Amino acid sequence: MPCILNKPKDFLIPMLIAVISALLFIPFIGRMHLFDWDEINFAESAREMIVSKDYLTVQIDFRPFWEKPPLFIWMQVLTMKAFGINEFAARFPNALCGITTLLLVYLIGKKLYNKKFGLWWAFIFAASVLPQLYYRSGIIDPWFNLFIFLATWFFVLYSDSSPGIEARRRRLYASLAGLFIGLAVLTKGPAGLLIFGLVIIIFYLPYAWRLIRNSKAGPDYPRVALTDVLVFLLITIITGGFWFILQVINGHSDTVVKFMLYQVRLFTIPDAGHGGHWSYHFWVLLAGVFPASVFALKSFRRNADDLPNQRHYHLVMLILFWVVLILFSIVKTKIVHYSSLCYFPLTFLATLTVIQLADGRTKWQWGLNGLLLFLTGIISLVVIALPVAIQYKQQIIDSGIIKDAFAVSNLNADVHWSGLESLIGIFLLIGMVLSVVLMKKKMQQALILVFATTLIFTWITILVLPYKIEKYSQRAAIEFFESKANENCYVLNAGYFSYAPLFYGKKMPDDVRRPMWLLTGNIDRPFYMVLKEPEYNEFRRLIPAMKVLYKKNGFVFLKRVY
Repeated sequence: MPCILNKPKDFLIPMLIAVISALLFIPFIGRMHLFDWDEINFAESAREMIVSKDYLTVQIDFRPFWEKPPLFIWMQVLTMKAFGINEFAARFPNALCGITTLLLVYLIGKKLYNKKFGLWWAFIFAASVLPQLYYRSGIIDPWFNLFIFLATWFFVLYSDSSPGIEARRRRLYASLAGLFIGLAVLTKGPAGLLIFGLVIIIFYLPYAWRLIRNSKAGPDYPRVALTDVLVFLLITIITGGFWFILQVINGHSDTVVKFMLYQVRLFTIPDAGHGGHWSYHFWVLLAGVFPASVFALKSFRRNADDLPNQRHYHLVMLILFWVVLILFSIVKTKIVHYSSLCYFPLTFLATLTVIQLADGRTKWQWGLNGLLLFLTGIISLVVIALPVAIQYKQQIIDSGIIKDAFAVSNLNADVHWSGLESLIGIFLLIGMVLSVVLMKKKMQQALILVFATTLIFTWITILVLPYKIEKYSQRAAIEFFESKANENCYVLNAGYFSYAPLFYGKKMPDDVRRPMWLLTGNIDRPFYMVLKEPEYNEFRRLIPAMKVLYKKNGFVFLKRVY
């Protein structure tokens, strides 16, 4: 990050940001089990690398797994080596990513504008709902997006049309952009290169004719050299492609082919249970990046007072936002974190608005106030109503409004709700109403209150609600798998897809799992099977030899004695 930290005192604010973000993202991340599918999926791949000592091959059930490259898995391997094979270690890489992200947005904001802008950007990023949850998870996307964001930053530096930038420095920027896009490819796949490539194409599109003619007329001409393009591509291929090349060299070319086909399938066919309306990601970003999303709406137009480099960055951030939103609106598979790269441009745009409001350079529109309060009302109502609804769960079950038999059984879980959980939603509602009232007289204090309220609300909500919800959804099954982890036995789930038996059952390479043999063959050790209750009612005639141990929260636990 060239020329951002020049003096010893410049390190004080980054150190404070690092400490505060560590306190925000690290505590209690190992408090609850990993969630199926993604969190357990990646953690299990890391565990199998450690068990098998094969650090080149991504595996699931000790067979090659072609859906993801290995970089994030390698990060989890390192933290598992340091902290053990557990939930904390699986989520710790993303906590580090959160710390790094807040530092980088501060440093980039400081370079583009000033310290005030950088601090606000880091504050707004941390205070938005989904971004905070994101860095306390064990999924791949935080690092994937950070690498693309860094590549975009170096592209901004490269494409700056200001005079006096040496050709050698531009080549360095092109090299660093290639490095980070290569790392993005090594983290999640070619989608990183696709997104970055679309941003570049759209940015250069207005200059296409002049680029073809190699004309350099005009002060705003974005310079580009063929040598720099080749350097970028070479470093991208070397960084992002070396693992794929090693797979081919080691005779695993089928894994590479399956990986590519899987990427195509995600773009063209809805993944099981993950389809949705084309507007899905618009609503996810509006509600999930609250309250930054509301403030960002006012900055989609350029500010005439910005300097050329600031307008340049603003343009690239807009292009990045629309590329990601439109691309994943077209993609058939709809998953919340697919549009998470938009967190960077959205929080940047929100920061532009906040700075202008704080400085009195623009006025807050009351229509946006209405949207702010409307979204506050919905989010707070959900949090307030949830503990209240649980008190009447039997009446809800008896009403027949819930048609899913498994979901009805989930509600029978013994989870303590004091009712005080509703105070979290009330806190958000009161904080936002006070902020809106305060905006009439003290805008800067009101803005601080808006984001401080959502930061505290989100942190407490993540600490309290997922822990309780997990008890309904998967806790019974995972506790059963954990109880069998040190027993010489076979454990299998059936009728539903899950990675939990592998990770929490500590499955080893020699634990053969041929379902029909386990059900009817001459087994050499006890066999346990977990079914969802509705599926058990269908399969019970096929498994007469298995004894029901117990039923709990929608799951049926069976045993076959050898």
